[in-house]
Amino acid sequence: MALASPDHTIMSKGRFREEVADLTLNFYRRNYIEGLFLSSGIIKSSNHTMELLAEVARILREEHDFRGYIHLKTIPEADPELIHQAGLYADRVSINVELPTKKGLTRLAPDKDEGTIKGAMDKTKARIIEAKDERKRFKHAPRFAPAGQSTQMIVGADDANDAAIVTKASDLYKGFGLRRVYYSAFSPIPDASAVLPLKRPPLMREHRLYQSDWLMRFYGYAPQEVAQATGKDGNLPLDIDPKLAWALKFREHFPVDVNRASKEQLLRVPGLGTVAVQRILRARRHRTLRLDDVAKLTQSITKVRPFLVALDWRPTTLTDRGDLRSLLAPKSEQLELF
Repeated sequence: MALASPDHTIMSKGRFREEVADLTLNFYRRNYIEGLFLSSGIIKSSNHTMELLAEVARILREEHDFRGYIHLKTIPEADPELIHQAGLYADRVSINVELPTKKGLTRLAPDKDEGTIKGAMDKTKARIIEAKDERKRFKHAPRFAPAGQSTQMIVGADDANDAAIVTKASDLYKGFGLRRVYYSAFSPIPDASAVLPLKRPPLMREHRLYQSDWLMRFYGYAPQEVAQATGKDGNLPLDIDPKLAWALKFREHFPVDVNRASKEQLLRVPGLGTVAVQRILRARRHRTLRLDDVAKLTQSITKVRPFLVALDWRPTTLTDRGDLRSLLAPKSEQLELF
């Protein structure tokens, strides 16, 4: 559940806090929601808004013993102490970088400063680490955003391509210990600034970026390897997922022997997810796997076959076929993982 604050001119501070808390508790007690995403545009000032958000989280935790999940979007320009107070009550905090490049931020959001955003993220990272250390030494030490921090980037509002976005995301993960980078496709609004594009990017582009993020976080791909899956324009293909795009570009790495390949090699096979790879590793301890065995352990054997060798299967020239991409591309836009 996401809640944004209403116009402060028609609602007092106290009433706003009470209504947000009451609405959250009402839905939570009815099992309509499991948690709350608390966010707001600027009301009066950054500090005033941050104080409102932190106070809502405090009321829920301390006055109503709310046990649900709270994700609170902080404001980097606000007083660090207010952000600290918010982190004491929220499970996760987020500070949005907004756009992938400094150039885009300066052009489209001149009121935002990259240095201020990164400074706030760095302080939040330090607080999270400090709180974890305190909890190790003192059982009742206060927690601070135990689910970590995240951020969000708008896709398609500026001219940053997917290769630049993937590189930016990787830098954020490494630099600030982020738990997630979220992507949001730009959506134009009526009477918007002339510097903004008139059309939104394909929704599939947002999905492909989430898939690339998964490759880096769970499949062992380096950001430069994901960038290698992009086309000449630096963007990921829309008709196939980035894992398949990389495999088709680097066919010399395939096929791999399902009975001998390492876990890292199997994770590169299009159509094999992390769960399927674990199943294969367990199964091959007891028998030599045939193609039918692999089919029982994964969801789509059609996608897997060109890239695997099994006891009774070798793709021969299938991996080298020029039309392999068209054969494996989904017939419709399915929002699947891999």
